Amino acid sequence: MKKAGIHAIGRRKTAVARVYLRPGAGKISVNGKDYQEFFGRKTLQMITRQPIEAIPAASAFDIFVNVSGGGSSGQAGAVRHAISRALVIADEGNRKELRARGYLTRDARMVERKKYGRHGARRRPQFSKR
Repeated sequence: MKKAGIHAIGRRKTAVARVYLRPGAGKISVNGKDYQEFFGRKTLQMITRQPIEAIPAASAFDIFVNVSGGGSSGQAGAVRHAISRALVIADEGNRKELRARGYLTRDARMVERKKYGRHGARRRPQFSKR
């Protein structure tokens, strides 16, 4: 598979997605598999498709995605972010619609680190009066 055409990167949590757009029939391939096979849950498939459904002309591209890091939810968000960025590169007119839907915004929320003396990031040990 030769990767050419438009290239963009999307991120979510610790996941990173690299997207390549080429003229085609609207096929989405994630890590060499069909996106429906890669993302088993319907919600993750829906998140992946959102920018394509927002921009009708997007179905004229074949989309190849390499995604790594994080879990399935973070990867789906990273793919959505990358596809949105690639569609803006393809046509600057898409920016307004994608920005209005919030697909171009990098979701900066990350897992808070565990602190010493705590069970997690914030959970304290159980208090004992005596």
